[in-house]
Amino acid sequence: MFTGIVQGTAEVVAIQEAEAFRTHVVVLPEALREGLEPGASVSHNGVCLTVTAIDGERVSFDLMRETLRVTNLGDLAVGDRVNIERAARFGDEIGGHAMSGHVMAMAELVELDEAPHNRRLWFEVPRALGRFLFDKGYIGVDGISLTIGEVHPAGVAHGPGFCVDLIPETLARTTLGRRGPGDRVNIEIDPQTQAIVETVERLLEARGA
Repeated sequence: MFTGIVQGTAEVVAIQEAEAFRTHVVVLPEALREGLEPGASVSHNGVCLTVTAIDGERVSFDLMRETLRVTNLGDLAVGDRVNIERAARFGDEIGGHAMSGHVMAMAELVELDEAPHNRRLWFEVPRALGRFLFDKGYIGVDGISLTIGEVHPAGVAHGPGFCVDLIPETLARTTLGRRGPGDRVNIEIDPQTQAIVETVERLLEARGA
């Protein structure tokens, strides 16, 4: 489990390609390597990956076909950076919201509004995810626990969308400070929101509503 409180970013320093498979290597600072062992779970842009090898500060992770298809990790190149969060431990403070590290889809950044002390980002999501979006609801964006500021319903030409407002600390600590229109981010819907919506939908369907 993760909390969506990104602990820092890491640079991708090597990528090994195979058929429908990839191994990427990131450099983790000492603070993020403490107690890290092969088999441990680490979130990369909100995707739960397993440590496969550790060589000093260089840590390797394998990416399967589905991960490459559904998430933006397949778009990474050497020199890119990813948001990093170690798996939560019992007793840790939960500052964000519970996240599984299972990305549902990607969203496109379609608009960016700058303000003196914050930034508003508008994202468009696949239509199937629109029913999970609510004003002031939780959402995971590239592994970051964020609160939805406003929801934009789906239109004829565009899918549903939402915005988030970012403080300077989030912009400095994560990769969202480097994102621009057209970039794709990983989306994880709050598991509790997903469970409630799907339960209500099943009940209404059973009643013929």
